[in-house]
Amino acid sequence: MSKTPHRALYQLLDICGLAKGTIQSSLAHASLDAQIEIYHQIIPKIEEKLWQQANISDLLSLFYELFQNLEALIAASGNDQRHHFIVVMPLADRPKHLMSCLDSLWRLCESFQYGGKQQQQYQKIKVLIADDSVQAANISEHKKIVQSFKQKGLLIEYFGLTEQQQQLDKLDVDLRNKLNSVFGQCSDHVEGHKGASLMRNISYLRLHELQQQQPNSLIYFIDSDQSFAINSATAGAENILQSINYFYYLDRIFSQNNVQVLTGKVVGDPPVSPSVMAAKFMGDVMAFLHQLKGFSAQQDCQFHRQVAMADDGAYHDMADLFGLSANDKAFDYHCDIAGEHQHVQSLNVFAEKLNHFFDGEHPTRKTYYQYDDVMASLQAARTVYTGNYILTADALKYFIPFAPLKLRMAGPSLGRILKAELAEKFVSANLPMLHQRTVESIGQSEFRAGIKRQNEIIDLSSEFERQFFGDVMLFSLDRLCQQSSLPLKLNSDDVMDVVESVQKDLLNKYQLKHQQLIKKMQQLQELINDKKVWWNTEKESVLAQENMQVFIKNMQYNFAENAPAYQLIHNAEHIQKRLSDIAEAVVAYQYDRKNWQNILQ
Repeated sequence: MSKTPHRALYQLLDICGLAKGTIQSSLAHASLDAQIEIYHQIIPKIEEKLWQQANISDLLSLFYELFQNLEALIAASGNDQRHHFIVVMPLADRPKHLMSCLDSLWRLCESFQYGGKQQQQYQKIKVLIADDSVQAANISEHKKIVQSFKQKGLLIEYFGLTEQQQQLDKLDVDLRNKLNSVFGQCSDHVEGHKGASLMRNISYLRLHELQQQQPNSLIYFIDSDQSFAINSATAGAENILQSINYFYYLDRIFSQNNVQVLTGKVVGDPPVSPSVMAAKFMGDVMAFLHQLKGFSAQQDCQFHRQVAMADDGAYHDMADLFGLSANDKAFDYHCDIAGEHQHVQSLNVFAEKLNHFFDGEHPTRKTYYQYDDVMASLQAARTVYTGNYILTADALKYFIPFAPLKLRMAGPSLGRILKAELAEKFVSANLPMLHQRTVESIGQSEFRAGIKRQNEIIDLSSEFERQFFGDVMLFSLDRLCQQSSLPLKLNSDDVMDVVESVQKDLLNKYQLKHQQLIKKMQQLQELINDKKVWWNTEKESVLAQENMQVFIKNMQYNFAENAPAYQLIHNAEHIQKRLSDIAEAVVAYQYDRKNWQNILQ
């Protein structure tokens, strides 16, 4: 507590125009427990008013102090029954992402001080780094980073390949072999790059032990390319803010509601593959270049305008599949160059960003945080964002299904199962994390499964294939969940009929978008190569022209008529293999659940 008790509270009440006198009077005569409850009641009102302030970033230090004073009151009461948190980060060859993510967690703890410190260590936060790396240098760097944040006060356990093998070795051999569809083919030597789903499932074994050691724990899964922060778009300016007290709100949600699984979302870069964003992005690129060619190269930049607030799924070419708006209207490009500059500089920066798209960054359709009262934002969910979900110990029975298939859409698939079984106990809340696919210092992601780089070419075909059949898996499961009760008790023929039907429907949708994309690529190439346009005559735009040509080359490699990805999803033998694997995994799920339950017991 500060030397002047409630100083931050009273200042924020004044700034926010809230009645201070009544609060002062109540606090003056209240017990510790009553003071704590007053803080709980007033914090949402202050937070709402703060988001109406133009200078919210300048007020965050007072906001932090407000929570620090609340923590001091809770500590003084001697009765802190709130949840502990185990923050789990699956990781593969990403030291820069790890550093950034852990730094954001440490700053979150320093700012809000949830649970307080003893002997310079945060008491209610434990981190499990589940390392799926293969590069020895990266593994070594990960361990050094972990050690550095331990010294800063974070309690961190490194869960590497050796520790994973030890965990699997504890299992009965027969039972372990029955769970190949949960852990993958188990051997005497666990290997790296198993994939995030398998890594999460193996982590569940260690988490089961940890929650027994600390029963009042919530398990919080995050991704390494995220941070405990949000972005805010205001009148031409982007701000990264650490303004959400995640642990405080999650504790209150799980304490006051009968919830087993909660999912947040992400802001910033979209959480989907470039393979399902390409058509809309091409439309945005052409819209910007058409506007740009109407100006002169040396004219002051005209693209500093209000950032568009995208709806959920605005970046997705097939948003209608998910019941979202299918609006194909182009989004404006917002130039983020500070200071005076001309269109030629704006184009140079934009052209450099174009090729970040293949790493999943989106220059025109980022999503931005919009304030909503966290407790009021609770609603039934149907999709798990695997980089931002929280579960109780009881919900550990819901492992990531069909993990060895290594398909995308694992989170939405798990979400369909949770929705069918848990109903109102599976919720979402307005607690997003900031998603940043690329590392600024290198201009690309450190590691993404299935992405191949050779010279200037970025091959997305493996990720594309995993996206397509991931969609097949998801929508087959969606249809089966509507037809049958869970756990699914189905025979192979019935499942295969559904899977084949869904695959044909999706292939038609993918083909339609493909033809639209081919047409847009032709139009964009003509626009870029138009000799009358100033970027083909200005010396200062030579680099922009080179970057645009690389972008077109990569688009053609990945999305042309006979691109490798489309050959894969049209190959009859490959299709049959994938569909059979999906059907077998769905049929086996009921048995996997029983065997998994035996482990938990």
